[in-house]
Amino acid sequence: MAQPGDTQPPAAPPTATGRSGPFLDDPAAPPVTRVDGGVWLLYALLGFAIGQVVAYVLASLAAQLAGQGGQLQKIVRLAAPPEWYVGVSLIGLWIGFYAAAWLASRFRGTGHFVDDVGLRFRPIDLLGVVIGVGAQFIIDVAYTPFISNPTKFGAPTQRLTGASHGWGFVIIAAMTVVGAPFFEELFFRGLVFRALARAFSPERLGPSTGRTVAVVAAIVVDGLLFSLAHWELEQFIGLAAFGMVLAFLSYRTGRLGMNMMAHASFNLVAVLAVANSRGGFVH
Repeated sequence: MAQPGDTQPPAAPPTATGRSGPFLDDPAAPPVTRVDGGVWLLYALLGFAIGQVVAYVLASLAAQLAGQGGQLQKIVRLAAPPEWYVGVSLIGLWIGFYAAAWLASRFRGTGHFVDDVGLRFRPIDLLGVVIGVGAQFIIDVAYTPFISNPTKFGAPTQRLTGASHGWGFVIIAAMTVVGAPFFEELFFRGLVFRALARAFSPERLGPSTGRTVAVVAAIVVDGLLFSLAHWELEQFIGLAAFGMVLAFLSYRTGRLGMNMMAHASFNLVAVLAVANSRGGFVH
């Protein structure tokens, strides 16, 4: 039993589970070294490539089943491709995203997937709903003076939902609001952002000017990569800015919960706008 005046033992080092706050403050949080961060980025590149390949294979199989095997290249270029193409393409891409994060955790992490990528939720993460809706509103207002073609500006959402109808629209909408935020945040913030932040940061632990610069650089690069992956020139700046907000939320909280909620509500506003223009979800 400790007596008055005894020196208190040092606090236990951070563990591999239950992390909270900026992961760079935890020396046990992967990626642990700058080299590990670089390897995580390689896994991200590999996962993105795998996703593209799997998406194409699934789309080819689906096209054959739909009796449109010879029309796939034409379908890919459509402004509003059929719902079966959108669905299988998203699933293929998400397989690659998940695989990249899993590989990074398995071979350059602790093996505790949930903790390594910060896949946790807390009640306060519901604040992300306000952030997502607010971000969508701010971006729309900021873009309004520069939009010469509103239809073209809404192309990303139209490409996902434009050709779907009835329950097909409901399924694609659910994938956009639930599936996309989960897998994209897992990939871009749980994997890519953490890799960038560690790769850019000084080896010395603790707050420093170098680390602040590294985190800011990682946030900016992650946002740009997030926007680039969507390949929408009209919305590039808006998506990049939103991606940076999501990266900042992920860094400050040390988890993906709040930015997943923000991402989901951001997408929901866009889907509801399309549904409203079409007279409802099922028609």
